[in-house]
Amino acid sequence: MKNITRTVWILSFVSLFTDMASEMLYPIMPIYLKTIGFSIVLIGILEGVAEAVAGLSKGYFGKLSDNSGKRVPFVQIGYCLSAISKPMMAIFIFPLWIFLARTIDRIGKGIRTGARDAILSDEARPETKGKVFGFHRSMDTLGAVLGPLLALLYLYFYPEDYKTLFYIAFFPGVLAILVSFLLKDNRNSISKKNTSTSFFASFHYWKNSPVLYRKVVIGLLAFALFNSSDVFLLLKAKQSGLSDTYVIGLYIFYNLIYALFALPIGIMADKIGLKKTFVIGLCLFAFVYLGMGFSTNRNTLIGLFSLYGIYAAATEGIAKALISNSIDKKDTATAIGTYAGFQSICAMLASSLAGLIWYQFGASETFIVTGIATIFILIYFVFWVNPRVVNLEKKKNSE
Repeated sequence: MKNITRTVWILSFVSLFTDMASEMLYPIMPIYLKTIGFSIVLIGILEGVAEAVAGLSKGYFGKLSDNSGKRVPFVQIGYCLSAISKPMMAIFIFPLWIFLARTIDRIGKGIRTGARDAILSDEARPETKGKVFGFHRSMDTLGAVLGPLLALLYLYFYPEDYKTLFYIAFFPGVLAILVSFLLKDNRNSISKKNTSTSFFASFHYWKNSPVLYRKVVIGLLAFALFNSSDVFLLLKAKQSGLSDTYVIGLYIFYNLIYALFALPIGIMADKIGLKKTFVIGLCLFAFVYLGMGFSTNRNTLIGLFSLYGIYAAATEGIAKALISNSIDKKDTATAIGTYAGFQSICAMLASSLAGLIWYQFGASETFIVTGIATIFILIYFVFWVNPRVVNLEKKKNSE
């Protein structure tokens, strides 16, 4: 495919295998946690704390990658940690151990995120970043289709044997590590800087970052503050009377839609603009969450999960492409790591808040609050992030 380099293909397959392992467990995670004694509030706190602890490291490791002039070692170590965390979840069921295993998985993501996305950014031009990031997201999400399918097949023959799935998930994680050894650092892409790296590099970079970057990230973080874990969508489906098998099938369907639309939407974003595409995605998200708040009908849930897949395709890769076009190339890993780190903190608050609202007021109120908040964030992007500024920055970066 044009503009999709060998490096992008390799990274995409690494992500595919890793997501296959992670998403094999994701739809059954809340069910498994409830069977070992976790309450809905504790599930929300687990998801949030794991993201936040790891999130603080993302800016640090992104800056470390930029300063060292290396990308690949961070990618390899990050994926390795995520792989070994899978069987840890099944070895012991003590809450502290579960928190440790989940945090190791998220720290692995923190180590690799900035470096991996910087490689993707370096492999694209400003006018093709939507396509490159969209292709990577498409392959990544294909793993999120294959993983739950394997889980569904296993549970068909061995109902409620959730623990064994955590051991099975270790194998695609190993495949991801092996494929990552095909990657090589591009010596000409970044230069080594002999400067120290603070653990709080995110805060230092934020102070000196471009105005456009701060405007974009403020909007993204406001959205992250209300965008709780997808676990709550699955719990809503379960609460609506769907079986475990149907819930997993619905999650597979959502990821299939995501995988199918990520690349074409990325190509569309390069043509109509990254911000416009992202705003469309926010509109879909608000509609889905408001719909989840007011409906429990099975057919309606299927339609909403379809739209949720299109929303994800229009926002996740597009957001990173938008960020990478708003900063200097030499700071790509730092900028994306900084955003990812702050996003993780917001995710902790979002998931914890969603769990508390659900516990105190119910599922419907949880989704309605998020839907209404997203409408205000959408307005911010429409009127505050100037597309002319984005285009000017793209032109500046391409020169």
